[in-house]
Amino acid sequence: QVQLVESGGGLVQPGGSLRLSCAASGSIGAIYVMGWYRQAPGKERELVATIVSGGSRNYADSVKGRFTISRDNAKNTVYLQMNSLKPEDTALYYCNAGVRTTVNTYLEVWGQGTLVTVSS
Repeated sequence: QVQLVESGGGLVQPGGSLRLSCAASGSIGAIYVMGWYRQAPGKERELVATIVSGGSRNYADSVKGRFTISRDNAKNTVYLQMNSLKPEDTALYYCNAGVRTTVNTYLEVWGQGTLVTVSS
């Protein structure tokens, strides 16, 4: 099996910054894509950003220019640097990964979520 563990959430004032981390562990053969999604109260889960193993990135329009996704392939870890945070960024942030396991099965794995609250 494969597990994702997120960290870095918290309370921040509008205009502030936070950095989320997500580390994958377990029976990992390769990680094709890693990403971040979020779910605000009363809303559906939405894509924030993704990054594939080759480095290509994709962002939601609402976070372009403010958030940066990066990954350390050697550590099986993905990061989300969030700057110029707004109250509407408040949500539970989930890490996601598409993984080929050591027995050549494909898994889509989710983390448990980390809460980001942007408030004065």
